[in-house]
Amino acid sequence: MAERLENDGIDVLAVDLRPDPDGPGTPFEADLTDADANEAAVQEALNRFGRLDVVVANAGIQHVSPIEDFPVDKWNTIVALLLTSPFLLAKHAWPSLRESEAGRFVAIASVHGLVASPFKIAYISAKHGVIGLCKTLALEGAEHGITANAVCPAYVRTPLVEKQIADQAKAHGLPEDEVLEKVILQPHAVKELIEPAEVAGVVAFLVSPAGKMFTGAPITLDQGWTAR
Repeated sequence: MAERLENDGIDVLAVDLRPDPDGPGTPFEADLTDADANEAAVQEALNRFGRLDVVVANAGIQHVSPIEDFPVDKWNTIVALLLTSPFLLAKHAWPSLRESEAGRFVAIASVHGLVASPFKIAYISAKHGVIGLCKTLALEGAEHGITANAVCPAYVRTPLVEKQIADQAKAHGLPEDEVLEKVILQPHAVKELIEPAEVAGVVAFLVSPAGKMFTGAPITLDQGWTAR
């Protein structure tokens, strides 16, 4: 997404725990589970660019475990990163997005913001919350020209998905080589992972002038998952 937005002519501050200095965008190191770091990221963008028109909340983490074994610290970390961080980014960016007169807030939610699967209690709870967050932001931002949308992809070909395979195998009692077909892609009507560039294309559209009528609704790209 950082690469696509930069190619579209947008100055990008790329925030990560360990940002790639050779990757797209201007790197900024921050732990977004920390409240102060979210404010610092917004301030850094303003310091670098003098304005802030677009926020894309995309940081993610996952833990796969049955409810009785689910660690409380994992719950707290996942909710802080997936739900509280988007709230804080919106809160601190709001004055700048309002000044923009065409501000855009996009949170990368998930099809798991609309449906549930077992063994991902924190992730699914947080992603459901993100959709509600974006609906509320859309209503508050409407009079100021700010749109807010939750992008809801099914499984995307990322390290976050690849790292789930061992945990999913353990939770479901399957060999690792069967997890992709029998667990990860099982709910997809189209049995393919989504490519990161395809999600980036949706985000690029939403933050463009052409996307101004999209606000307050989940944007679903789920390979037919929710059609069942």
